[in-house]
Amino acid sequence: MNLHILPRFGALHLDQITSTMISEAHQGMRSKGYALAMANKLPILFKIMFNLAKKMRVQGASSNPANEVTLFQANNAKERYLSSEETVRLHEALAQSENTQLKHIAALMLMFGCRKRELLDAKWEHFDMERRNWRIPMSKSGKARNIPISAKAMELLQGLPRWNGCPYVVPNPNTLKPYGNLFCAWDTARKRAGLPDLRMHDLRHSFASNLVNAGQSIYVVGKLLGHSQVKTTQRYAHLSDATLHAAVDAAANAAIGPGPESQRASA
Repeated sequence: MNLHILPRFGALHLDQITSTMISEAHQGMRSKGYALAMANKLPILFKIMFNLAKKMRVQGASSNPANEVTLFQANNAKERYLSSEETVRLHEALAQSENTQLKHIAALMLMFGCRKRELLDAKWEHFDMERRNWRIPMSKSGKARNIPISAKAMELLQGLPRWNGCPYVVPNPNTLKPYGNLFCAWDTARKRAGLPDLRMHDLRHSFASNLVNAGQSIYVVGKLLGHSQVKTTQRYAHLSDATLHAAVDAAANAAIGPGPESQRASA
């Protein structure tokens, strides 16, 4: 956030900052053309600051004025899920990438539903192959979390190239350190696959979508994604058209019985 857009809060004591002042600054960001999500970062930042000040017993932080500021409803979350056909095209394009690790990284993200940085920073010591468990020591929530390893993921992990003395699971072969940026290689692969709008984070979305389409509950999906609240998982509760059609067909059959085609097939 560019701090120059804020009023001069710095000259004020904490107990002089009011919810009205924060709200006006919040609205001011929006009027200057900032995106809703970016504008929302201002009151969120103040809320965090006041909570921390109160925890540290800083004078003037007995109340939190940011609590009374209503955030903008930023309904701009991008939902993108890979179809089966798109997944095949993506894997074919990744296999042609000059970055030989990219195909492994994408495949593991699709299998684990992890965040890109979680995988890039992963070390072999975090994987318990006997118990089929990946322990991420620090996740986005600030807590460690465990991800079960599927049989397919086990096969992929066991087949990954390894280098002596390198602790990382999918390092840059040139530096034996975690990748900092994969955009160029990813951009080339996604365009080759005819998926120019696909982000690496959409592989996590696709993992969640595949779980839901396989009949897994939102609770299970949220657990595997590392969400602490069910409402966070709801945005991943995407159902394919085939799943929806099968559901309504089942309901119709239960209501009025199967049609002639189904009766002939069972005869």
